[in-house]
Amino acid sequence: MKYQDNLSFAQKLDKEDALAVFRSEFHFPAQEGREHNLYFLGNSLGLQPKQAALEVQSEMSRWQGAGIDGYFETSQPWIEYQSQLTPSMAKLVGAQASEVVVMNTLSVNLHFMMASFYRPTPSRYKILIEEHAFPSDHFAVESQIKQHGFGVKDSLLTLAPPPGEELISMEDIRSTIEKHGDEIALILLPGVQYYTGQVFDIEAITELGHQFGCRVGFDLAHAVGNIELSLHDWGLDFACWCTYKYLNSGPGSIGACFVHQRHCENPDLHRLAGWWGHNKETRFEMKPRFDPIPTAQGWQVSCPPILAMAPIKASLALFERVGGMPVLRKKSERLTAFLWHLIDVRLQGLAKVVSPKDAASRGCQLSVEVVECDGRAVFEALLNKGVVCDWRYPSVIRIAPVPLYNSFEDVYRFVGALEELLQNPS
Repeated sequence: MKYQDNLSFAQKLDKEDALAVFRSEFHFPAQEGREHNLYFLGNSLGLQPKQAALEVQSEMSRWQGAGIDGYFETSQPWIEYQSQLTPSMAKLVGAQASEVVVMNTLSVNLHFMMASFYRPTPSRYKILIEEHAFPSDHFAVESQIKQHGFGVKDSLLTLAPPPGEELISMEDIRSTIEKHGDEIALILLPGVQYYTGQVFDIEAITELGHQFGCRVGFDLAHAVGNIELSLHDWGLDFACWCTYKYLNSGPGSIGACFVHQRHCENPDLHRLAGWWGHNKETRFEMKPRFDPIPTAQGWQVSCPPILAMAPIKASLALFERVGGMPVLRKKSERLTAFLWHLIDVRLQGLAKVVSPKDAASRGCQLSVEVVECDGRAVFEALLNKGVVCDWRYPSVIRIAPVPLYNSFEDVYRFVGALEELLQNPS
């Protein structure tokens, strides 16, 4: 498509957009008398679906009226509440329902998965991550290495882009794995890099890692609800993600895990075990020997927090109504292409995009580096104008037009606000 730099063209795209109606399904925060902000922070915290509060209130009412009977004797008993979530969640990530479990939060789940899939030996003990991984991933990996009695300096391998570049190529990943593969116990990479928005080739990395006998897992915090995934077919060992970004399920909401079926059916695989992962048929016999459920639910430890899960139900229902990730991805690519075009036309010499140019290699986030001005000051000025985005040290403003609720006019107005600030710095 040939994009144009004018408001009427943006409004035309919105009128032609079949997903535009879903914008009304969300609450937009108000500021300084505006009806809503320009909200581009779904890569950090998604907006609240209007149905979310109703789902929470429904469970509050159930608790009020049924008490403990809410677990067993209502139309939607709490003891099986998460079974309402797993089919939609599994469809979203391209998995079998038996391979997905909604539980804990992201960093906790990374520890749970590494307890099973990082089993170092004297000759194979290293973990490969990216040098600029989200800090929590670094912390979790380093603590796991120490937990097993190994030194971080010798056991942590990191991937970094070439000097002066922002992106890690598949060639760089391949050469590192080929060089160190016999020593690597676990490869843990992001599906989408949080700083640049780069999409990693999960399938190719998994295949390569398995060729060298490595376990392969992914942090999909910035991938789920953003790009199309086929976790079962790609064959990775595990993945973890949160639900408060593109899945719009509330601040600090419950995360989820994928465990490939070949591992789910292995009762001898080491794990951190708990009562809720025990065989449902015999769980209430209270016997001390752990008998894991032969699905991803076998990694559960505690009973699910119903009130925290209710917003996830509301969000997943929206993804079902939209038609899933292929539909959303198509709009997402158009939104970012329009944004890229406007930046390229209007901000030459003032800002540059450090995200991949190829639409298939990026998600809905464009990371914009301010060239001549103080990036932090520009970010704060955008906030004062009602533009909700974020800044990442040292120089990047991250913009994430989310196809569920952002519009082409939003994108146009954002670039206008940024242009004004860059051309008239204070």
